[in-house]
Amino acid sequence: MAATEKAVRSALRTVKDPELNLDLVVLGLVYDIEVDGTSAKATISLTTPMCPAAGQILEEAKAAVASVDGVEEAEVELTFDPPWTPDRISPLIRSSLGI
Repeated sequence: MAATEKAVRSALRTVKDPELNLDLVVLGLVYDIEVDGTSAKATISLTTPMCPAAGQILEEAKAAVASVDGVEEAEVELTFDPPWTPDRISPLIRSSLGI
């Protein structure tokens, strides 16, 4: 079975920001997903460049991408361009968080 962007995005929903206890997709931290055959690359950000859990989040994201059926080569790239803001969170989640 070939890997899909949807499957990679779904896998990234299992990775949570330990401080907010919300997943990367809900937080709007997934900027891009590229699937090319058996290779998958996700470009993600963090809520802050100084995130103390950055290493853990990157490792968990890479493991999640690698767990997708059809993915043999997984890559996760970290970016802060553009910088993440709470505006990337869906309005419904933002309102439940009080932001």
